[in-house]
Parts: sequence; structure tokens; C-alpha cells
Amino acid sequence: MEDTSKRQANGQNDISANPDLSGLEWWKRNLKYRLGLTTDEKEKQKFEHDYRIKQLPKQCTTCEEGLDWMLKYSPSVIFMMDHVKKQGGNINRSNIKCDVCDDLKGGGFNPDLGILLCSNWIRDKWHLEDILTHELVHAYDYLKFNVDYNNLKHHACTEIRASMLSGECRIWNEIKKTGFGGFGKKFQSCIKRRAILSVAANPRCSGAEEAEKVVESVFQSCFNDTRPFERVYR
Repeated sequence: MEDTSKRQANGQNDISANPDLSGLEWWKRNLKYRLGLTTDEKEKQKFEHDYRIKQLPKQCTTCEEGLDWMLKYSPSVIFMMDHVKKQGGNINRSNIKCDVCDDLKGGGFNPDLGILLCSNWIRDKWHLEDILTHELVHAYDYLKFNVDYNNLKHHACTEIRASMLSGECRIWNEIKKTGFGGFGKKFQSCIKRRAILSVAANPRCSGAEEAEKVVESVFQSCFNDTRPFERVYR
């Protein structure tokens, strides 16, 4: 989870008809973009923005339906919801929100507001399961270990644990992304990569170099801590 002060929902809710989002013009722009024929940066940004807006109704509905399913049937989500509750937390359906996010993140946790799921960046319900479990680990850590996001080591540790325990770094996912090379190191490499990106985005961090040093300094102890799970399946 990144510092939630840096994560804000996009206020764009107006999905009224736009002639550029349908018919022949939409198809032409889509084809140009997918074939790499669009070189103008503003045109690329406009296409990406318009594409997300076009997809919003479907994405939001899919996110809400996936969330309801996970809260009823997902072993990892139900398990983490239970352990957050045991720590005195109050994460429930009313404060887990699907919304549009203006950056390339899947979700976020805020101790005062709850959990945000970024419907415009969630690929499918299994991706949603990983993201929700990730954010529930942050909620658990915040309550269990009194996490202070101004402390970069605290931030790094909860990111390491969330990526490890959520399933998002499972080895098969990494093989699909990067191939079989370095098979034995894929799980840890994924966790470190995600943690570094998150810590680097913390306003207290000077950048990627400091983030990498902080993550390395706490990695082994945080990686070895699988609470509340007994063990991790890769």
C-alpha cells in the first residue's frame, strides 16, 4: 500500500455522450493507438483518458460485483477480515469502496476512511482478490504493529508483508510476466520491487535509491513474519 495521502480518487464522473467515444472515429483512434501510430503525447493521454471514461460503467459494476463475491467466498479475504476484526478494526462492506483512481494503482488503505479499490485498474475478480487481501494486510499491520507511515522502515515492512501475503507475487504470475529465468528468486524479487516502488512514493522518501536501501534493511525480518497466516504458499 502506498501512502494514502498520495492516492486520490479521480473526480471525473461525467460519462455523458462524446462523439469521439463511439462509431468510426473511436475505432480509428483505437487502431492508431494500438498499432503505435500515435506519436503525439497529448493525443495518447486523451485516448487513455477517454478509454477509461468509456469503460467506467462496466468497470464499476464489475468491481462492486467482484467485491461482494470476495466478501462471501474468498478464503484469504474472509480470513483477513476476521483477523482485522480481532485486532479491533472495523473494515466492512460500507467502508470498502470501488472508485476511479487517477494513477496506476490497484487500491489503498486509509486508517480513517477504509479501503479503496481502483475499479479502472483492476483486471478481473482474481486481481481484485489480491488487491483487497493486500490492503487488508495493511489494515491488520496498522492495528497490530501501530504502523507509522512517516517511518520509512514501517512503510517498507508492511509493503513487504502485504505483497508476500496477498498472493500477488505468486511465482506463476511472475513467470507469465518475465519467463522462467531466475526461477528461484522470482517471489522475493517481486516483493522487493513492489515495496521499493511504494516506499519511493512516500513524501518522506528522497527517491528510489533511499527506498531500495530501506527495503533491503528490513526485508529479511519482515519477509519471515507471516502473521496472521501460519505459512505462505508461493
